[in-house]
Amino acid sequence: MSSKLIDRVIEVLKSIYDPEIPINIYDLGLIYNISVDDAGVVRIDMTLTTPGCPIAFYVVQQIISSVKSIEGVNDVKVNVTFSPPWNPLKMTKDGRERFKQLFGYDIVEEFLKTHGGAKENASK
Repeated sequence: MSSKLIDRVIEVLKSIYDPEIPINIYDLGLIYNISVDDAGVVRIDMTLTTPGCPIAFYVVQQIISSVKSIEGVNDVKVNVTFSPPWNPLKMTKDGRERFKQLFGYDIVEEFLKTHGGAKENASK
């Protein structure tokens, strides 16, 4: 049951967008972990694109209220962490493609050019 519930949580998270970047928070790679316990408590570990993000409270509240609306969810706990810090390698393939459509360049390729590193680090 929890894997189906996690799938529904992911679906809901894909409907929540960063107000500054028109890509959903899941595909941006801001969600690090999702777990559900037997009591229907969803725990989400996430980050933000920057520690000083002015919309942090807004995004967390939107996650809590949206995920709580899922049948079978009794509570939502969101842990915001900056370890490890976000970078474009955390974006999903869909997020990366959307970024290319919106801004006309591949953010991961640009990040790798300026910061080095291997493509294998790209998540999802």
